Amino acid sequence: MQIQGVLNNLLNPPVLFFFLGMGVVLFKSDLRITDGVSKFLSLYLLFSIGFKGGHELFNSPFEQEHMLTLIACMFMAFFVPIYSFFIFRLKMDHHNASALAGSFGSISAVTFVTAGAFLHSMGLEYQGFIVAGMALMESPAIVIAVILDRLGSSKKNADLKINWKSLLHEAFFSSSVYILIGSLIVGYISGENGWNTTKPFTEDIFKGLLTFFLLDKGIEAAKQMKDLKKTGIFLLVSSIFIMIFNAIIAFILVKIIRMPLGDALMFVVLCASASYIAVPAAMKDSIPEANPSIYITVALSIVFPINIIIGIPLYFYILKEIV
Repeated sequence: MQIQGVLNNLLNPPVLFFFLGMGVVLFKSDLRITDGVSKFLSLYLLFSIGFKGGHELFNSPFEQEHMLTLIACMFMAFFVPIYSFFIFRLKMDHHNASALAGSFGSISAVTFVTAGAFLHSMGLEYQGFIVAGMALMESPAIVIAVILDRLGSSKKNADLKINWKSLLHEAFFSSSVYILIGSLIVGYISGENGWNTTKPFTEDIFKGLLTFFLLDKGIEAAKQMKDLKKTGIFLLVSSIFIMIFNAIIAFILVKIIRMPLGDALMFVVLCASASYIAVPAAMKDSIPEANPSIYITVALSIVFPINIIIGIPLYFYILKEIV
């Protein structure tokens, strides 16, 4: 990998603002971003990538490679939480192992968006159908995590039943899934006229709001880092191993399907990321016994920074050699 690629990524404004956000905690600045603003920025990014994905789908025919990629997305969405659960169970109780497995099985939309910005800086783009793949990957892990948790319950609690109505509603109609899929559909239906109307909002100011959002994520990540000592060396090593293993599987699938470079990077990033928004929200109600300071810290303070600082340029340069 060329060191220049890593430097270009580190000097990208969104990544620099992530470090700036971490500095807020380190230097004890009084800078604060309210929950309402943070939520708006999150919904905006999901809306923007969903709408852009719908527009791209409108302009591009659906091909066999697209279908194979979506199948690969679904495969990873089911495979990752199952195998990672058994890794975490080596040292953890089934509640925390299930929640962590769900987090790794799902995806990080912000990592996806950051990878998209990196691609744009390289003069490349990804196709809209990969956004549909992202939507397909987010929900199954939530369901699987809860099933694994119930299956791992002791005999005393074996009669606990899954509230399927509540679980499926949370998995498929949570705010992040709903706005992403909804924007994708609206972008596709409205076509070129809809894109021209919303382009100033969906594209022209996108990178600025992404930069501000990563400032907020930097603050959150730094706050969570004080809990890293609770995760222990096992979780640090196992989390990095799962990231690498997922990326390797993604590289193999990319080679088999013969994805173009832009789509390949976004697919690998989805596979190697971990959710710290959708899954924690679902785990709070579905697996309340799991410790949020563990699965949120792992996803936000270990997986997310490694991906946006080192992972994205590393995946890109590996893919350039194999695609």
